Amino acid sequence: MDATGGRGMAEYRIDDLARAAGSTVRNIRAYQDRGLLPPPRLAGRVGLYDDSHLARLRLIGQLLGRGYTFAVIKDLLTAWETGRDVGDVLGLEKVLTDPWSDEIPGTATYDELIAIFGGGLDEGERERMRRRTIELGLIEPDGGVYRVPSPRLLHVGAELVAAGIPLDAVLDIAERIRGDVDVIAGRFVGLVQEHVFSRLEDRPEGEEVTEVAAVVRRMRPLVKMVVDPLIARAMEVRVQAALGEHLETVRAHLEGERPAAR
Repeated sequence: MDATGGRGMAEYRIDDLARAAGSTVRNIRAYQDRGLLPPPRLAGRVGLYDDSHLARLRLIGQLLGRGYTFAVIKDLLTAWETGRDVGDVLGLEKVLTDPWSDEIPGTATYDELIAIFGGGLDEGERERMRRRTIELGLIEPDGGVYRVPSPRLLHVGAELVAAGIPLDAVLDIAERIRGDVDVIAGRFVGLVQEHVFSRLEDRPEGEEVTEVAAVVRRMRPLVKMVVDPLIARAMEVRVQAALGEHLETVRAHLEGERPAAR
């Protein structure tokens, strides 16, 4: 690292800059290739960076640590450099990355899971079910316990098993429903992507970014408002069709057991 006399700003070779920023030479070059970091000042064949590069590197590291993608970071930096409102881009990113459920994840021990789902299973079957449940994302190993992303789904599974449905069958239907809802989500996202997200392709202005964020935010209750009545109606029709005949059989059986009128 060299002092630069009258300018009062330090200059760094690339390896010095990497150490000062807690990064690597490879990362610095990757950021330059992606347009996130301005090129250095050339002194002969040596590239010299200054404190503005160091500040930019630290900012990039912080944004990456918060989960921002390279594309969003580039938009943020461009907005900052061109005088646009960085809050517009941050607002859109928040809408896109915020969870769509207010459900609070829970935890469960292996013994608790076995007590709920492992009745009648031998050790080999329990291990197979454990692996399959992890693969489906219903539980996640977390130290000595398991993180449960959706306690509601776990409760539904427990109720089905308690009703006598084999755990394998419960996991089968969970896997199929996950595929079904992925199709539904894809249709909604495709609709918005075609008619709303396309506005962001040509260097959007702040108002357009804000409008897109508002549309995504409104999608959350809209999706539930559409899916809930449709699934309720579909279940009503399916249950009536599937159980109607069984109910008639039960009714006829009960009628036959009644004593004859005197």
